[in-house]
Amino acid sequence: MSVPEDPQAPAFTVHLNGSGGTLRGWVVVDTLVDGLAMGGTRMTTGITEDEVAGLARDMTEKFTLAGLRIGGAKAGIVSDGSNREETFRTFGRTVKPLLHGGIHLGIDMGVTPADRAVFFAEAGYDPRYRLGAPDLPFDWRTYYEPLIDATGHGVGVAAVTALAASGRTEPARVVVQGFGAVGRAVARFLEERGHVVVGIADVRGTISADRLPVADLIALTDEYGQIDRSRLPQHVTVSGEPDAWLDVDADLLILAAQKYALTAENTHRLRAGLVVEGANLATSAAAKEKVAASGVGLVPGVIANIGGAASAALAVTRVVPFDLTADARKAWVFDWISDRVRQNTRDLLDIAAARAGNPLPELLAARRKDRV
Repeated sequence: MSVPEDPQAPAFTVHLNGSGGTLRGWVVVDTLVDGLAMGGTRMTTGITEDEVAGLARDMTEKFTLAGLRIGGAKAGIVSDGSNREETFRTFGRTVKPLLHGGIHLGIDMGVTPADRAVFFAEAGYDPRYRLGAPDLPFDWRTYYEPLIDATGHGVGVAAVTALAASGRTEPARVVVQGFGAVGRAVARFLEERGHVVVGIADVRGTISADRLPVADLIALTDEYGQIDRSRLPQHVTVSGEPDAWLDVDADLLILAAQKYALTAENTHRLRAGLVVEGANLATSAAAKEKVAASGVGLVPGVIANIGGAASAALAVTRVVPFDLTADARKAWVFDWISDRVRQNTRDLLDIAAARAGNPLPELLAARRKDRV
């Protein structure tokens, strides 16, 4: 089938009301390519259909830019996370026809690998098997769980590529907003390459210093990305002020937490000269316009944070080599992600340097032609 040029509405939206249980949510399939689409499942108390649709569109753009033949989708569940097992059993029964029909749903904010295992089992869904495609010779957990840092790795590649393109040769001062799996992986990646992490923000506030010990702080961080304040090194400064991470003197800001962290209302406080989105919808449209007008560089999440989505898509579309050992397969996936992120970052920055305005639509148009 041909790839839609740029549809303004999703291919279809399913309203989730539960099968054999109470459930409220949506699955939005933004595009289908070769009958396939995929995206994560997000669970929060405030998620809306519009948010799910925006996230599904992001997935379409990520896969288009990466050159993967699969469409974008997303699921959203309105819940505070109580009674998790029953929620995900109901979800699995409800989305069973979609999973078996080529719509692969994974994990996102508020949803864990254990939750995914529950709804896969309830739906009787195993990504190893699909009509018309060769069987995967490895189970999903064996393949996917070693790739947990793939998203953070890709964000780090985008950051160092953009820094190099700007002509910078000395270490950059880095602020990481959000210290979950992505934020921790990016912080490690950049520190290993000689850059200096000077600020880290979690849900309780911002920690800053002339140099933060990343490994030590990771050891103090729980599974939800919260840093234990009672065990912090003595030389750090702690602030509970909202958005205090914007006030830390830095060259590079990594946005790796909630949606719309950077808005039209707080952009004037931005001190970094480069922003890289490590989270989905990390910057509002109005903030992006202000950032561009101020001369600050921004690498959007549809380029930078493709790692997790691409890792899954490479298996679902059967692109990943089957004959590699587990370690070699992981290295192959990380190299594949690095190559795509690096090339897209460079091409985006070249377009931005050549003409005014948002460079992303031009890059997307070029990648659509490539994929067709």
